[in-house]
Parts: sequence; structure tokens; C-alpha cells
Amino acid sequence: MPDDIAHPIVSDLRQDGDSVCAAVHGDIDLHNSPEMRVSLLEALHRYAPKRLVLDLAGVAYMDSSAIAVLVELLQKLRRTGGRVELSHLQPRVKGLLEIARLDSIFMIIPSPAADPPRPAAP
Repeated sequence: MPDDIAHPIVSDLRQDGDSVCAAVHGDIDLHNSPEMRVSLLEALHRYAPKRLVLDLAGVAYMDSSAIAVLVELLQKLRRTGGRVELSHLQPRVKGLLEIARLDSIFMIIPSPAADPPRPAAP
């Protein structure tokens, strides 16, 4: 799938079956959250996914305008039985979602580094 609807803040946009995956980069605030919104809404419109997976490893900060975009995406997907998954959350972003109690409505995919170590095989 070409990345022709991605914007600099959203990259690696790709379709995988009934999912759309994208990486988001930079501090997301009132000045650039509209760019993120447009890019991701275009992807929802174009591909009609049941699952949107956002890799937020490149996002160290987001404000309430970015949270509003995430909630809007979630609402659109829920209308069709879909979901939003957030992965690789930076501590500050994860804390913001927890404070706002949004960690209970978004599916948070743990980062591999956050997974508990597995016991060695005998």
C-alpha cells in the first residue's frame, strides 16, 4: 500500500488485511494535531479498517488536542465494530492516558521492553 496519504507527522502508513498501521512522530499539540487528524481520517475513509494500530514510539508528548483526535478515531471505528490500538507508548504519553482514564478505552499494546522476562527453558 503506498504511503501517499501520509503526512510528515504520520508515516509508515500501511494496510494489512482489515487493519491499518501507522507510526506517529513528534510532539503532538494544538499546532500539528490537525495534520495527524487529516492523515488518519483519510486512511479510515480510504481503507475502512476494523483495526487501527498506531505506533507512538516517536511521540514523547501529546496535549489534549491529540487526545481528542485519538478519541474521534476510536468513536468512528467503534461505530463499525472496530478498535484503536496504541503501541510503544512513551512514559509521559502513557501517564497522560492513565490520568485521563483513557487507558481503559484504548487497547494498549505493551512494548516488548515492558514485557516481563520469560523463564529460561530447562
